[in-house]
Amino acid sequence: MVINLTDLKGYMEEAIMKPLDHKNLDLDVPYFADIVSTTENVAVYIWENLQKFIPVGLLYRVKVYETDNNIVVYKGE
Repeated sequence: MVINLTDLKGYMEEAIMKPLDHKNLDLDVPYFADIVSTTENVAVYIWENLQKFIPVGLLYRVKVYETDNNIVVYKGE
């Protein structure tokens, strides 16, 4: 299955950028009020938010880079 890149960009804007960009995750994002804002939990948050926009079964994985050597891959497990 494929997805239109313009649609994907809009989904990413709504699911990732609006809630997280230029925010103090621990203070400004309600999801992290009771969850530690580790890179692993950020990946889960992104997965859960993208799932709301992307057709079922299309999202394969979320990859979050904290540094060049510290990368988290989450596949909805």
